[in-house]
Amino acid sequence: MKVKTILVSQPEPKMENSPYSKLIDKEKIKVDFRPFIHVEGVDAKTVRAQKIDLKNYTAIILTSRNAVDHFFRIAEEMRFKVPDTLKYFCQSEAVAYYLQKYVVYRKRKIYVGKMNFIDLSVLLKKYKDEKYLLPSSDVLKPIVPETMDNLGLNWTRGIFYKTVISDLSDLRDVYYDVLVFFSPSGIESLLKNFPDFKQNDTRIAVFGNSTVKAANEAGLRIDIQAPTPETPSMTMALQRYITSVNKK
Repeated sequence: MKVKTILVSQPEPKMENSPYSKLIDKEKIKVDFRPFIHVEGVDAKTVRAQKIDLKNYTAIILTSRNAVDHFFRIAEEMRFKVPDTLKYFCQSEAVAYYLQKYVVYRKRKIYVGKMNFIDLSVLLKKYKDEKYLLPSSDVLKPIVPETMDNLGLNWTRGIFYKTVISDLSDLRDVYYDVLVFFSPSGIESLLKNFPDFKQNDTRIAVFGNSTVKAANEAGLRIDIQAPTPETPSMTMALQRYITSVNKK
């Protein structure tokens, strides 16, 4: 069956000429974006209940833009003036760049990983005497605490925000040829919103091993998968699949 409509379970990219825009123009298809999950911050009282006092830490580990936003939000709620001496360890350049929303970049000690948490551990290893705070969601990849513990670091995890399933009830009678997922939480949201979901001819596209596992456990048929050596991005995987089925 040909692909004419796609629903991506993420917010629409803000950049112009995104890979999805090119896919739409080339294949003349409709692509909609709708977050299946969203983030909600916890309040300062909840953070204090985790026995977290911001003045006790000399370094902060930031794995995402959400972590940046919610750390500074909690600091403001607690009326804590973030010291200029605080060290920032950012998982990627994108996170480090986003940090400029809150601090004067050139006046801070900022250390940047290449992309994933393992890359960042090389930098963390050089600063073993710091007292680290890791602001995170209630959902945390196991590789993060495992890496921190293996390095023997003095660190504390703080749940500063939570991943919440979005209300998708308005999509109940809307049909898409392809549903695109990037996390197990997205799969969970689909099944929570539509417990009677029947896949039938709907194609499922998944990104990452953990999402593959969640889809398999949910009994879904995976039709499109990324990353692979041939298709390292989701848009490349979609392009390859659409080219294959739409030309028939």
